[in-house]
Amino acid sequence: MIGSAEDHCTEEARTLAYEVGAEAARRGAVVLTGGLGGVMEAACRGAKDNSGITVGIIPQDEVRYANRYCDVVIATGLGWARDFVTAHSADAVVIVGGGAGALIEACAAYLKAKPIVGVEGSGGTADRIRGTFLDERNNVQILSETDPRKAVKRALELADRGLDS
Repeated sequence: MIGSAEDHCTEEARTLAYEVGAEAARRGAVVLTGGLGGVMEAACRGAKDNSGITVGIIPQDEVRYANRYCDVVIATGLGWARDFVTAHSADAVVIVGGGAGALIEACAAYLKAKPIVGVEGSGGTADRIRGTFLDERNNVQILSETDPRKAVKRALELADRGLDS
């Protein structure tokens, strides 16, 4: 789950991210995020409130920077390069809002042809790239859903099917 960091996260994005985390947990998926604030914290909280497991892959080299809802923290010490670790570690990606960091993660996931589903109407990267291929390779189309629960369902189904959309 990727998207808006604390410094540019709207309340609407937090609410949508909470629902993404909650639905992923209800479906038995591990919620993997960048482990910090904003939508990352909201998704982790949603997962924890629904007995889910959360993983935070943080850019710092000390686990204390992670949000309190992360069960497992991977302190990479890689700075923004951690975006590649996050994208490569996920089976599928759901985007809520997002700025440049989410765009980097989406591009990394795209290059690996991972399913990517944005929550439509959440703003930022999710709305900017929905319905597109990120380049002429047409690795995977960026899909979108208006309902965060449907976005999770679609992402997980695509991950299970190996992207047969």
